[in-house]
Amino acid sequence: MKHYPVMLPEVLTALKMQDGETCVDGTFGNGGYSEAILNSAKCSVIGLDRDPNVMPRAEELSATHPNKFKLIQTPFSKMDELGLDSVDAVVLDIGVSSMQLDEAERGFSFMREGPLDMRMQQGGGPTARDAVLNLSVSELTRIFQVYGEEKRARHVANCIASARAEGDIVTTADLATILESALGRRGKTHPATRVFQALRIFVNDELGELYNGLCAAEKILKPGGRLVVVTFHSLEDRIVKSFFRRRAGEVEGGSRYAPAVVNDGPAASFDLPKRSVTKPSKTEVEENARSRSAKLRLAVRTDADVFPRDDRLLPSVMSLAELEARL
Repeated sequence: MKHYPVMLPEVLTALKMQDGETCVDGTFGNGGYSEAILNSAKCSVIGLDRDPNVMPRAEELSATHPNKFKLIQTPFSKMDELGLDSVDAVVLDIGVSSMQLDEAERGFSFMREGPLDMRMQQGGGPTARDAVLNLSVSELTRIFQVYGEEKRARHVANCIASARAEGDIVTTADLATILESALGRRGKTHPATRVFQALRIFVNDELGELYNGLCAAEKILKPGGRLVVVTFHSLEDRIVKSFFRRRAGEVEGGSRYAPAVVNDGPAASFDLPKRSVTKPSKTEVEENARSRSAKLRLAVRTDADVFPRDDRLLPSVMSLAELEARL
């Protein structure tokens, strides 16, 4: 499937890259954003990605833009540990990439049979299969409820527990069959969609990575630096929205009928040029169905100090480390 950098015109408009500036592309993937940013001005891009499979594309971009692009293989949540001081922009495209979804051997998609893996960073940490085989019914229920927003989460967890008692669950097709039997076929959405999403988010600690990445970007952006985040579902967007508004000094969101309540605590570390989200154009959605749920938010760094961390922004779900300790 052709790779589409989601909301590319809107991302470039929000970044406003100028000659001589440096942008961190925290989710390099197939390099769509990085390439477009490099072509938008005489600027530099530092790409970050924890997936080793992106290296050939990164080498290609390094060759076509010598001394202007480099890739660092690391999660974007650790961008503040790389000595990147005072960058002008950070862009994050949250979630699994088209490239990963289309590779059956990665186990991200129920549409392509492969091992039940789902790890973005290959070769380390628990897999989706480990979660399915080792977590209790209550733990699986919580993961499916919170990360997948699955209404019949407990029923699904019970069906998985019954199936694993009878035999191993090895492939994406094995799990998809269990889910289809448990939930039935209704409408256009495959019954496995929400559970697969939940397992992927859990296995990769995606919400923890997102929050840590936002905190890291806050540390390395210079005053006037732009932080652009594209999310694909409500859990991600809620975290970004809450992070931005708290950093902008808002305790509660306002409306056109009542102003926002302003925090009298630390000075705002970000300004919000636009409080609402930007969504993809109708044309883009028609050309690339995967963009239909995308939302873009922009914040601009002030010269204030970094805010103290507030992990209450993250939902309460068992940690990946707890699962790893059982294996």
